[in-house]
Amino acid sequence: MAVTTQARGSLQYEELYGFVQSPFTLAPDPRFLYPSPSHEEAIRQLLQTIKRREGVAVLSGDIGTGKTTVCRTVLEQLDMKLFTSLVLNPFLSGEELLREILLDFGVVSREAVRSGRIIAASRHELIATLHEFLTSLVPIGASGVLIIDEAQHLSPQVLEEIRVLSNLETNQSKLLQIVLVGQLNLIDLLKQPQLKQLDQRVSLRAVLTPLGRMDLEAYVIHRLSVAGETGQVAFEDRALDVVLRASGGVPRLINLICDRGLMIGAQSDARVITTQMINASVVSLGLQRHSRPRQWRPEIQLGRLTSLLDWRRWTSRVSS
Repeated sequence: MAVTTQARGSLQYEELYGFVQSPFTLAPDPRFLYPSPSHEEAIRQLLQTIKRREGVAVLSGDIGTGKTTVCRTVLEQLDMKLFTSLVLNPFLSGEELLREILLDFGVVSREAVRSGRIIAASRHELIATLHEFLTSLVPIGASGVLIIDEAQHLSPQVLEEIRVLSNLETNQSKLLQIVLVGQLNLIDLLKQPQLKQLDQRVSLRAVLTPLGRMDLEAYVIHRLSVAGETGQVAFEDRALDVVLRASGGVPRLINLICDRGLMIGAQSDARVITTQMINASVVSLGLQRHSRPRQWRPEIQLGRLTSLLDWRRWTSRVSS
């Protein structure tokens, strides 16, 4: 029996519970996207905006709410006639951004970038090349889509470059659809006076929100199912209450807590992830700060008072 316990303890929880892969991976895999109301609406609006070629769209949300996963989901659902560029590094100069777009669209080769030939091209030449390429797509009903992640870090100079790119158009429609993705302060950034012209070109402002209790439970079940869950493990209802309290409904934190909870459960070959296991997970991740503070309950505290000094301290605390 001791050998069996030791063997089980050496297994990864994915193997113990029969998962094909980790259900709570932090990778932005579209297969794991749970379509909560705000996520589903954001995807619908982005696809519609891109299809209508409305110019500039903004997707914002708090840290860890799934913005990058939504972007990759949108990219998977786009028409084959759309040329796409997903820029994950916001710390680029204007010229570097243009080169990255041309590279993603296949206008220039990676060899040209490595050899330095494209480096010598001026900003004007880069924009002219991009414009010529996008114009060539019009007769076949194609166009370009540029998605920039972590856009709250873009410099004012690059944001001005994006405004210029948003002007690439025919008499009928935009040649390049631009999607800026970033944290909630991206909205405030675009409201700055010097960015007024770009802000006025934004036709969509979609916001991702944290999950509520019902969506959190559906989210966990969805990810377990995608990972190949066959009924070998489940989360206790009260354990999910703790997950919600500790994570604030933020998917990235939910993933961290549930992943650690499964690791803890696997150590004892548990088939139900309990409240105690999730509490241990929260503590080990240092996420106690996300928990709601314990409320002051005077009826309980009053029963513990043993002296006039205690009474005075209590009445002073209540009055303050």
